[in-house]
Amino acid sequence: MDVTDADHEPSRRVLEELPGARIVPTLVVTEVAYLLERRHGPEAEMKLLAALIAGEFILEHPTQRDLVRMARLVWQYRDWPLGTVDASVIATAERLNITTVATLDRRHFGAVKPRHVDAFELVP
Repeated sequence: MDVTDADHEPSRRVLEELPGARIVPTLVVTEVAYLLERRHGPEAEMKLLAALIAGEFILEHPTQRDLVRMARLVWQYRDWPLGTVDASVIATAERLNITTVATLDRRHFGAVKPRHVDAFELVP
């Protein structure tokens, strides 16, 4: 949303060019909406909502098993800390056998050992 951000162009390219569905855990939407509104105002938040309405992203709700996995991840990585939102991405990726994660948070996602692969492929 912020064209002046150094990560804007690589992130835009990933969202436009990465093959496959763009699956987003619902908890991520809450965090992103909050950050957009705080940093860029309601117009940026409305752009996110418009993209969701248009089907640019597929919302994925956590299952009961995801919640258990999230709790274990938050506890396992409590010294970082790994928060609930990041844990929801990991649990969702594991359940759906997703190996590529679009994130700028290489510190957390690069260090976590997912159950289904040796490591996530992180983009951009």
